Amino acid sequence: MDSSIPLNPDETAETKTISESVSFLSDEKGGELQKNGVAHSSSIDAQKKSEEKGKSNDDAPVVMLRRELGLLSAVGLIVSVMIGSGIFVSPKRVLENSGSVSLCLILWASCGLISYIGALAFAELSTVVQASGAEYACFQAAFTNHPRIHRFLAQLPSFTYIWVIVLLVRPAEVAILVLAFSEYLYTPVIDLLGLYLSPWREFFLKKLIALLAISLITFINIMSVKLFVKIQNVISCLKIIACLCVIGGGMYGLIVGRTENISRGFEGTKTNVKDLVLAFYNGLWAFDGWTSVTVVTEEIRNPNKNIPRSISIGVPLITCLYFMMNVAYMTILSFDEIVSAPAVATLFAEKLFGPVAFLVPLAVALSSFGCGLSVQFGVSRLCFVAGRAGHMLQALSFIHVRRLTPAPAVILQGVLSFAFILIGQINELIEFVSFLIWIFYGFAMVALLVMRKTKADVPRPYKVPTIIPIFILMVAIVLAVVPLVLSPAPQYLGAVGFILVGIAVFYVCVYKNRCPSFMDKFTRFIQCLCQVVPAEKTANRDN
Repeated sequence: MDSSIPLNPDETAETKTISESVSFLSDEKGGELQKNGVAHSSSIDAQKKSEEKGKSNDDAPVVMLRRELGLLSAVGLIVSVMIGSGIFVSPKRVLENSGSVSLCLILWASCGLISYIGALAFAELSTVVQASGAEYACFQAAFTNHPRIHRFLAQLPSFTYIWVIVLLVRPAEVAILVLAFSEYLYTPVIDLLGLYLSPWREFFLKKLIALLAISLITFINIMSVKLFVKIQNVISCLKIIACLCVIGGGMYGLIVGRTENISRGFEGTKTNVKDLVLAFYNGLWAFDGWTSVTVVTEEIRNPNKNIPRSISIGVPLITCLYFMMNVAYMTILSFDEIVSAPAVATLFAEKLFGPVAFLVPLAVALSSFGCGLSVQFGVSRLCFVAGRAGHMLQALSFIHVRRLTPAPAVILQGVLSFAFILIGQINELIEFVSFLIWIFYGFAMVALLVMRKTKADVPRPYKVPTIIPIFILMVAIVLAVVPLVLSPAPQYLGAVGFILVGIAVFYVCVYKNRCPSFMDKFTRFIQCLCQVVPAEKTANRDN
């Protein structure tokens, strides 16, 4: 019995045509029914399937993700994801953990270089595995059908990645961004209105603003990909303008001779390994997002060319902006002011721009909102791909019949981020998220090296030297191991515990194929509630 049903017993002719044109999901052998409660695909007679495919190609629309992103939009996606709250929240954490101005700037430049060469490695991965999902798609391609790896271990990396990234890391990241949006929006608006609120009311109002913002983000991503692209491109341009304004203010300070702060050099430099790793965590957090275009490979036009090009334009651009913004901060503000400021950009604007200082925190708020919007856009595609492959609920792979967006996946991400906003604190969340992200970046480099052997005959329009994935793997090992060894804080141990729980879920629900019997009814309920149907697999479509 198929778990997907018509939206209405009296379907209109248009909806019926769309439903008939859908290629229901089957496994790689092409028709074997998967019914494990996580993924439940429909088995269709080969001849009937071929006829329906012909219909969909000839005269019927197909419910599937579309290639809506060109080079400009791909660069805009990188800019939108990478420039969020990090450059406005992380500077004080990097400076505090590095101890000196010069080492802090070296760390920012190093983080940019690491991000760029890591992104180049992911560009190669995207030409070998031309499917949405970034690390997840790479794990599937590298390990799932490997002849020397046991079936349990072969699927474990991809499932664990989805378990951690979809249910924990990205929703927490969006929560961080939306909390930063609330913080930067609240302060100038309250000051402009001349209001004073008690600490309790201030806390409540900031949370309320954040919750309204995540609701709006979720609504936009459900409504339309084209709407998302338009908003993203506008916000990306405004972000760059805001960064240039900060840089311009810093250059003005240097020109008029305000060099007493930045001239401290290496004074106060810390050499403690733990502090340096935490400094890298916060710096790399600000750069996180360099894999964003590979998450949505199936929605990028001509990905073999546009993904490497967008990375080579976007990441170096952001590295230059970040470095110069830190020079600006350290020119206008003292070491103690940066470390003690709850919002570095707000204090910077107050000291430099006078009566129009409120424009900078508003720009930061907009930047954080745009970044959260783009991160949720990307992780909802991960939900979609995982549901299609059987590693998440089947309903998460369904597409809205009219809007052609993965509505159930977007809603799930909105709900999870909503919960993190209610319970989260920014600094703790940043360290927690960075720790988990770099574990999987390291595994992605292992996957790249494995596919250099197992998929040596696959055309690679773009290829990086072998030393690059090895270097990124070493960085990932250091960033993942050092916190556990030197300072096993609760958030790190909690992350490991969450991974272990995911392995148990994988063993029961996927490997042993034992899931609750009510999952079919739940899938039908989601289909009717969200007006969604199974989507045609798009990974192997032409550009």
